[in-house]
Amino acid sequence: FGTIFTLTFLYACISVPLCVFGGSMAKNYGKHDFNAPTRTTKVAREIPTEVPWYRGRPFQMIIAGFLPFSAIYIELHYIFASMWGHQIYTLFGILLFAFILLVIVSSFITVALLYFQLAREDHRWWWATFINGGMTGVFIYVYSVFYYYHRSGMSGLLQSSFYFGYMAAVSFGFFLMLGSAGFYMSLAFVKHIYGRIKCD
Repeated sequence: FGTIFTLTFLYACISVPLCVFGGSMAKNYGKHDFNAPTRTTKVAREIPTEVPWYRGRPFQMIIAGFLPFSAIYIELHYIFASMWGHQIYTLFGILLFAFILLVIVSSFITVALLYFQLAREDHRWWWATFINGGMTGVFIYVYSVFYYYHRSGMSGLLQSSFYFGYMAAVSFGFFLMLGSAGFYMSLAFVKHIYGRIKCD
């Protein structure tokens, strides 16, 4: 009973006030209008539908998730072994380097795929960049399924639900974090390239 009371107290006295404070700060001090770097029209342009399979969105999502995941695959194995196994992880400097590398590679891959998307005259890039940036989180979850069945030695309903629940939360956190990083890098890229266009 004490644990439930403590969690309820923490949620009511810390999480709810911080949520209300953050919402009021965003409402009062956030920018309300998006300042486009160049003049835009109200009528959206027609997007070409005849594109090769390697320029389609599903293939780009796979590439956007696989390339950053391949940069952290080895480090992820050691992290899983220390989280779900009996090994001790001591290489925190290398972990920080791998995390910075993951954010940079994910952001740059998202910007490169955005360039290919804009080159084929597809202007719907907002959610595409967020999803492309966050696809590494999906690959982390797929790797967690592989790790569970081939490396962990866990079994049973309780262990499975605990493992997959925590890994879903961690993977979703990586999806949101890397998606946001890719989106903000793409927004800076779009503002930069379209800010250099001279409109008459």
